[in-house]
Amino acid sequence: MTDLSYILNELGEDRDEYFRAIAPPIVQTSNFAFRKVADMRRAFEDEYSTWLYSRGLNPTVEILRKKLAALDGAEDCLVFNSGAAAIFAAVLSQVKSGDHIVSVKKPYSWAQRMFDVILPRFQVTVTYVDGTDTAHFEAAIQSNTTLIYLESPNSWLFELQDLAAVAALAKKHNIVTICDNSYCSPLYQQPIKLGIDLVLQSATKYIGGHSDVVAGVLSGSKEKMEKIFNSEYMTVGSGIQPFNAWLLIRGLRTLPARLERISRTTQQVVDFLHAHPRVEKVLFPLDPSFPQYELAKKQMKGACGLLTFFIKTDKRETIEVFCESLQHILMAVSWGGYESLIIPKCAGLQPAAFNAADPEHRSLRLYVGLEEADYLLTDLEAAFKAISRLS
Repeated sequence: MTDLSYILNELGEDRDEYFRAIAPPIVQTSNFAFRKVADMRRAFEDEYSTWLYSRGLNPTVEILRKKLAALDGAEDCLVFNSGAAAIFAAVLSQVKSGDHIVSVKKPYSWAQRMFDVILPRFQVTVTYVDGTDTAHFEAAIQSNTTLIYLESPNSWLFELQDLAAVAALAKKHNIVTICDNSYCSPLYQQPIKLGIDLVLQSATKYIGGHSDVVAGVLSGSKEKMEKIFNSEYMTVGSGIQPFNAWLLIRGLRTLPARLERISRTTQQVVDFLHAHPRVEKVLFPLDPSFPQYELAKKQMKGACGLLTFFIKTDKRETIEVFCESLQHILMAVSWGGYESLIIPKCAGLQPAAFNAADPEHRSLRLYVGLEEADYLLTDLEAAFKAISRLS
């Protein structure tokens, strides 16, 4: 990676073009004017190389693209108005009718919705595998497999794939690989350097960092990005807007400091939960108890703030009381912002479907934000005390 400070503070920014302003301007325009017909003609012929209409390229978005591509160690990237849009464009760009995809089991919900609901309309099939063993990918490959879809770690149980091994396998069979890198962010994992072809992430999370913008990033070779730009990106019209791009540039300025603080506090929370008698198990990729700890150390530089723990209980109500007793940790989806969040797995289940014998039903995903560690630990301890009073 080029020097991190240079990427975050200078790359893509030509301050002489905008009055030497420290913060780049929001170029809030829908289109751009031309003085010569020949210049407009060239823009029509190659919109990927110039300003024509902000559904395509925009100067504020361009600054962000350069920074995000450099962080990923990629030649180029595209920025979308959501992570789901990045997934949609990435996958759709690599398949045609009759193709086959191998995907990790239980990918992000909207990736799975695409695989299970949308792609079957076009005779594209998907095989789900346990991605913790590379041999499972090899066994699932068919003669018409064109894509392997990865998510390492995933966002609930944090299962990893050996990215270098899967990338090597895919290249041997001329198969494209896509990896969702939302959990780690590019500061803590760079799948492209491990051989993955296309890397995506939800920029809503750590890149934005303030829970006030929704966006997605897709990085890869310039050739692949230009192909996607001229097809899926422009046709669907799912590119990010200038104001949201500006918010992400703002978020990038503090990304290393935020991740360092979050990572430090997360370790304290993990230690607290391990020691608590009401906790059955804690899952966190860089904790020695994690099943794939050695692989996590090998391909990840850090693990940020997302962990899962399992409460000892045989009642759904216990989990609900725990969550509702928290005064400072908010119950909400997503992660990556300044505030700590929690989501119980049982929130996605009808009450009658709860099965205490299934550990996942007793799991709670906790995101550790930027609060002081003692502030969070006190809140968690109060919630544990609340459930200890239940009969």
